[in-house]
Amino acid sequence: MYLLDTHTFLWYVSANPNLPQEISETISKADQVYLSIISLWEIAIKQSLNKMTYKDSIIKLGEVCRILNINILALDLFAVERIKTLPFIHRDPFDRMLVAQAQEKNLTIITKDGIIPQYDVSTLTFE
Repeated sequence: MYLLDTHTFLWYVSANPNLPQEISETISKADQVYLSIISLWEIAIKQSLNKMTYKDSIIKLGEVCRILNINILALDLFAVERIKTLPFIHRDPFDRMLVAQAQEKNLTIITKDGIIPQYDVSTLTFE
């Protein structure tokens, strides 16, 4: 079971060459793939600040998730509570919440981020 980091998701749905083919295949063949609602929130914020070139609406991205069988992972109180005990390794609040959700749900995060693997969380990283 995988949790896609925000950039991983965007690169996957746009067939961006920054996502290695083997990672794309892993995602497409996985039984269960999740995208956190936190990632959609991050995309919306960056779009509103014009810090993102990806222009599809959040509603459209939700439809893309449905078509690709990517489950949207809701934020729950247990993951929020877990944030209090996470070491302050990563300063990005979105990534910290992804770590908390992955720990809480026993998910492997697929990411290029070099800081996330410093947590006690399963990761599949790529360059």
